[in-house]
Amino acid sequence: MFDKVSRSWHLVKASAGVLRTDKELLLFPVISSIATLLVAATFLVPVLGLRLFEGGEIGPMGAIVGFLFYLSQYFVIFFFNTALVGAAMIRLEGGDPTVADGLRIARGKLGAILGYAALAATVGLVLKMLGERAGAVGKIIISLIGMAWTLATFLVVPILVSRDIGPVDAVKESVDLLKRTWGENVVGNVGINLAFGLVTALVVVLAVGLTVAAALVAGAAVAITVAVLGAIAIALVAVVQAALSGIYAAAVYRYAVDGAAPAGFAGGELQAAFRPK
Repeated sequence: MFDKVSRSWHLVKASAGVLRTDKELLLFPVISSIATLLVAATFLVPVLGLRLFEGGEIGPMGAIVGFLFYLSQYFVIFFFNTALVGAAMIRLEGGDPTVADGLRIARGKLGAILGYAALAATVGLVLKMLGERAGAVGKIIISLIGMAWTLATFLVVPILVSRDIGPVDAVKESVDLLKRTWGENVVGNVGINLAFGLVTALVVVLAVGLTVAAALVAGAAVAITVAVLGAIAIALVAVVQAALSGIYAAAVYRYAVDGAAPAGFAGGELQAAFRPK
């Protein structure tokens, strides 16, 4: 456990080195979050108006709307993640990327991004439908399948950025690279999530405590202000995590393909991010 936390810290520091150089990379997860909220709001009206999910069952129309929702959300997320990874790769190759560079790369991959979004939406919807019908043990199994899918697709976006191949081939290559180089357990990715999970939990506890204290001492207005600041702090942590994860994925792909750690990453740190089979 302590070894994983230590490894996570090294990975965060290494990724943060790239992020400190190109702080504008933080804009991609910010824009992505805003866009996904807009997509969710767009689908909220027909879902509530048509009462598609009443009764806890997904009918044919609900399945169609659900798929379109997943497709739209994944497309937005993958588009800006592609922009982030593309810009990060420019930095890792010694260039000086801009936000425009990242968006240009993503626009050039619209077909591949849409295909990958459709694939991910299909997997996501199928797992959701199976999960709603499964018992306790079945839900655990489906959760494990979801985790396996996440690991299998860890390098898909960097692959799509670097190569002109379809999403299915990109998934296959992602699995092949992970197996061939470090094994199936992406400890680094889990480690970053663990590190930021702990930070987020700390921020939440601190924000709740300060909000309660403010309500008792200074009144509702101050408490609301503190709560809003706490929410902003939590959002900032999520933005930094998303940016670091994208940078890390780009670096892992470069290391897997080139056999050498990109600039900003020590080879030992990157190799330690994975546990061999």
